[in-house]
Order: sequence, then C-alpha cells, then structure tokens
Amino acid sequence: MLSRQSRMRRGEEFEAAVRRGKRVGRPTLVVHFAISGEESPLVGFVVSKAVGGAVTRNKVKRRLRHLMRDRLDRLPRGSLLVVRANPPAASARFEHLAAELDSALDRLLRRSESSTGGHR
Repeated sequence: MLSRQSRMRRGEEFEAAVRRGKRVGRPTLVVHFAISGEESPLVGFVVSKAVGGAVTRNKVKRRLRHLMRDRLDRLPRGSLLVVRANPPAASARFEHLAAELDSALDRLLRRSESSTGGHR
C-alpha cells in the first residue's frame, strides 16, 4: 500500500490541492494537483457515500492507494494530489481504473511541466 509518509491527512493540504490546483476529470475519477513547497509528494483520497456503502468505498480506496503507490515516483517534489472517486469507480475493473488514473496524471503532469518551463 501507499506509505504513511505519502498520505495526505490535513484538511489544509486537501484544500490547497482542490481549490488552488489544476483538475482533470475522467468518468470514474477526478484528480486535483498542486505544487506547494519542496516536501515529498502527498496523496489524498476522497470517496463519498455516492460511490456506495462502506465496504464498496473502502474497496475503492484500497485500489486507488495501490495504484498510486506505483505512480508516486512520477510526481515532482512538493506535489499535493487528491484523487476523488466518482460513482462509476465502484463497478470499474482494476485495469480500467488504472488506465483512467494514468490518463489523468499524464495530462496534469504535462500541464505542470509546461507551466514551469519543464523544470521540476
């Protein structure tokens, strides 16, 4: 799973990523991304009751944490990333969820590099 040091826990971090960051939406998830400081990247997850009951929400969170563990090294230092699951994420296959997460991350990181002149 995703290490504890890489998990976002404070409300201010979630707020910074969601309100001040860039956003990319896919049918199963929405990804918010901001860069704040030089710390190691932090990742947070939002899975609302609209996704399903507690068992379903926890399953979706576990899948997303597992997917992000393998993609964490792609994020620049100081990254704040929030992955918000949409209701279709509950019935999405693991491979489909992975493809949509990769697509969203690729778009966000391309935008980030172009806005910073390619420097990380």
